[in-house]
Amino acid sequence: MRIVISEFISLDGVVQAPGGAEEDTDGGFAHGGWTHPFFDPEVVGGAFADAIAKAEALLFGRRTWKAMAGAWPERAGDPFADRMNSIRKYVVAETLGDDALTWENTTRIAGDKAVARIRELHGTEGGDLLVMGSPTLVRTLLREGLVDELRLMIMPVLLGGGKRIFPEDGSRRRLELVSTVISPTGVHVATYRPVTQG
Repeated sequence: MRIVISEFISLDGVVQAPGGAEEDTDGGFAHGGWTHPFFDPEVVGGAFADAIAKAEALLFGRRTWKAMAGAWPERAGDPFADRMNSIRKYVVAETLGDDALTWENTTRIAGDKAVARIRELHGTEGGDLLVMGSPTLVRTLLREGLVDELRLMIMPVLLGGGKRIFPEDGSRRRLELVSTVISPTGVHVATYRPVTQG
C-alpha cells in the first residue's frame, strides 16, 4: 500500500486546526478554522475526493481520529461522507479503548507498535493508505521514510506558529513535484514524491 499524506498547510508550514475553532487549541492556537475562506469545492474539494477515491484505508493519529469520528457519521447520505464512514480506518493510540472505537470499520494500532504495524501495511498489496491531519504521526512517517506521496493544499495565509508536519532532525529529504494546480482562491494543490537519494 502506498502511504499518501493529504494536508491543509499554511504558507509558514502550519497544519493545526484547519477545520474549526475548537478543533485543537494546544499552545494557545487561536486560528482554528483558518482554511474556510480558501476552500473551493472544485479544486480543493476535488483533491480530497480524488485522494479518498484512491484510498483503500485511512490512517489517523488519536486526536484527528476523534475529531473526524465526531463529525462524519452525522453527515451520512452525502457520497463523500458515506465513503469516509464505510472505508477501513486505523487509529494510532495508546489511550483509546476498543469500546471507544465507535466510528465504523476502525482498528486501533498501539502507539508502541505503530511504526512496525504501519511498515507491515505499507508492504501489503492494495490501494493507498491515506493520512489526513495527524501532524505527530505524519512527522514520524516522514522521519521513518514511510511516505510515498505528499499532497499539500498550500493556503495563502501566515499563521505565525502552530503544529507542523515536517521533522526537525537535520536530515535532508529531497522531493519531486509531480503535479500542481491553483484554485481561484489562491490555494496551491501540490503533489510531491520522495526522490531516492543515491
